[in-house]
Amino acid sequence: MDSLDSDLLRTFVAVAEAGSVTDGAVRIYRSQSATSLQIKRLEAILGRPVFERHGRGVILSDTGRRLLPVAQDVTARLDAVLRDISRDAVTGKLRLGVPDDHGRAKLAGIIAAFTRHHPKVELDVTCALSACFPDALDKGLLDLAIYEVERPSRHEEVLFEDPTCWMSSAHRDFSADETLPVALFDHACWWRDAAIASLEARGKPYRIAYSSQSVSGVIAAVEAGIAIGLLGRSSLHSGLSVAGKNLGFGNTPASKLVMGASGSQKAGPQDAMKEAIRAAFLVKV
Repeated sequence: MDSLDSDLLRTFVAVAEAGSVTDGAVRIYRSQSATSLQIKRLEAILGRPVFERHGRGVILSDTGRRLLPVAQDVTARLDAVLRDISRDAVTGKLRLGVPDDHGRAKLAGIIAAFTRHHPKVELDVTCALSACFPDALDKGLLDLAIYEVERPSRHEEVLFEDPTCWMSSAHRDFSADETLPVALFDHACWWRDAAIASLEARGKPYRIAYSSQSVSGVIAAVEAGIAIGLLGRSSLHSGLSVAGKNLGFGNTPASKLVMGASGSQKAGPQDAMKEAIRAAFLVKV
């Protein structure tokens, strides 16, 4: 006979509290498809649906409303027991740097889960442009950080790789013969350097029409048709189109999201956070 295990209940609670399968999946560090499969398995065990579709999200069915308080109580009790009986409770302070743009929802989920499982760790989180994080690690101002590089060093652990390409608005065509308007990052970082190197290698006129400190700012300019921009393929959606080869651009490098550490932190908080970050970014299902 099938039974309700805690993993299914955690998935159900995450989706119920988030209001959508996509956002619930972020909270438990799973893909949307894996989360959907778990909800289907739960519904198969119960013999009835726990959610009803509502716009782009979901709402609880009558069965879901009955199950939710029980599932919340069970998972909360299990978490409390684990904290109470753990002989190796992690303590101390951790200064963490997280990027302002990349994977904000996923990183927020990591921090929330870490705090829940390691309540005795004092977290000091800096959310900012990640170009300054390597220097902050070298100076001992941060213990651990997530940031983007073109070529990771042997001390940096790759979490995610995103190929780059030139993009334009899906609603505007640029000519290869015109002086191309481009959107660039306005601070010193490898993204700006890579974009300028690609433009120079193309050997045709261009002008900087828009500058921004953030990925969202560059995307907004490209979507509006103001300029083309060098972006990661993960940013591609229906409002954007790949423009590189049509305009005479060559290949551009991939962006690598890495995790770096200062080396000055004692094992404990740093190792626990590394494990949580790896679980979130490297999960395959």
